[in-house]
Amino acid sequence: MNEMIKSYDDLLNMLDQFLKEESKFDWNHFYSDRERKVPFFRNDPDENVVEYFETEKLSKGKVLELGCGPGRNAIFFAEKGCVVDAVDQSEEGITWAKERASEKNIDVNFIETNIFDLEIEEGTYDIVYDSGCFHHIAPHRRMDYLDLVNRALKPGGSFALTCFVQGGELGGAEISDWDVYRLKSLKGGLGFTEEKLKRIFQDFEVVEIRKMRDVSQDGPLFGTSALWTALFKKQ
Repeated sequence: MNEMIKSYDDLLNMLDQFLKEESKFDWNHFYSDRERKVPFFRNDPDENVVEYFETEKLSKGKVLELGCGPGRNAIFFAEKGCVVDAVDQSEEGITWAKERASEKNIDVNFIETNIFDLEIEEGTYDIVYDSGCFHHIAPHRRMDYLDLVNRALKPGGSFALTCFVQGGELGGAEISDWDVYRLKSLKGGLGFTEEKLKRIFQDFEVVEIRKMRDVSQDGPLFGTSALWTALFKKQ
C-alpha cells in the first residue's frame, strides 16, 4: 500500500484505514444471520417517515436512501409512489433488500456501493433519507457526507435521518470527535444531541427534530426513542 499523503483523499483514506484496523465489525456478517435479534431487521418502515407522508411534510418524488440495509424504508417510499435509489455497501444487505422488494412486487433500484463512491448529478433528488447510516460516519468523512446530501438534493428538497441518541439504549457513544481518533473507534456508533445535529446541519432549514416514538414490536411500524428523527429542507 502506498502510504504517501499527496491529496485530501489520501488523508481521508489513511484515517479510514486506521479506524478499520481497530474494528472487527463486518456488515456482510451482520446481515448474513437474518434471525439475529436486531430491532430494525423487521420489515416495517420508520414511524417518522410514515408520519411525514401522513402530514404532507413529504410527498412522492425521487428518493435517495443512504445505507438502506435490508430495504424496509426504500420499499415504503416506492409503495408511496416514489422513484427510489437505495444504496448500501453490504452485498448481504442488498441481496436481502432485493428479495423483500421482489416478494412485494415493488420496483427499487438497489445499488451496492459505498455512499462516498456514488456518482450523482447535482440536484437529482427530491428526498434524501438516512436511517441509521449517519452515526456510523467517522467525523473526517462528515464534510463529504454533507456535500453528498447537498449535491444530491434539488433546491427546496428534503433531507431526513434517524441517528443514535447520545447514551441511548441501542448505542450512541458519548465521545467527542477527537476521541474517535484517540480511541481509534466509533464505539459502535456516535451519539448525538439535538444541538449537535443543528450545528452539523446548520446550512439546512430545520423542519423538525424529535425523538422517534416508541412503537410496539407487534405493530406495522418501527420506532424507538433511542433514536433521533430529524427533517431538514435544503435552502
